[in-house]
Amino acid sequence: MKLTGKVAIVTGAGRGLGRAYAEALARNGASVVVNDVDESVVELAEQIAGVAVVAPVGPTSTADRLVAAAVEEFGRLDVLVTNAGILRDRVLWKMTDDDFDAVIDVHLRGTFTCARAAAVRMREQGTGGSLVLVSSPAGQRGNFGQTNYAAAKAGIAAMARTWALELARSDITVNAIVPVAATEMTRTIPAFAPLIEESERTGEPLPAWLRRDEGLGTVEDVASLVVHLASDAAKGVTGQAIGIGGDRLALWSHPAEKQVQFADGGWTADGIAAHFAEFEPESYGIPAPVAP
Repeated sequence: MKLTGKVAIVTGAGRGLGRAYAEALARNGASVVVNDVDESVVELAEQIAGVAVVAPVGPTSTADRLVAAAVEEFGRLDVLVTNAGILRDRVLWKMTDDDFDAVIDVHLRGTFTCARAAAVRMREQGTGGSLVLVSSPAGQRGNFGQTNYAAAKAGIAAMARTWALELARSDITVNAIVPVAATEMTRTIPAFAPLIEESERTGEPLPAWLRRDEGLGTVEDVASLVVHLASDAAKGVTGQAIGIGGDRLALWSHPAEKQVQFADGGWTADGIAAHFAEFEPESYGIPAPVAP
């Protein structure tokens, strides 16, 4: 899938998924501005003939620098991938203000400031574009010990749907991707950690059942979705939350009313208690993988 002539920004591109996204975009012909707080992103920029901006994501100044780098070096901006993120996992009663604020600032505010700067530029150009926002299964279902991360990732999916509405007339597509891959972040999940470590120790690929049933594979498995959404082939895809990992590609449903009941004149607390058992509760949390 050719991206020749397109210019992309990838935040959090120093390693893991972000690096895979940047490499895949460049391999398919795009010019790429790569960002991270880690100086290693400079080496990546040299490798893919791109440009590096070493700065923390969150502040408006960083977002403006990223867009300026794309325009000054390559003349335009067509694609933004908001991948930058950090973890500060703790259960609710142990999570500090700093734990919460740091994650929200990078994930949620960073996505907002970068998307805003990119949207301004893309609308000025008048030739459309693509915003690829990185969400997570935790943002779709919740996850133990991840109040801050789950809230941010849920917010990112909501922003994708909102911005898809706002930017439709400018031919700018906005989608949230829900990636699952063996990374340093995934390694912190107790259910996945031993499987990833075993694969790395033996050099063997992750088990076929894990790739298919849980959708857990390599970072390269995920990058193809970013390439697709950056391409002209995805011009009709917007406002979606799309999962990918291992052998699995999925379209996540949007929140919607599942069951409805009515009471003439409105509901009392006693009336709700008497009828609520007729609702089928939704599940929550990320289930632990179970080998067949």
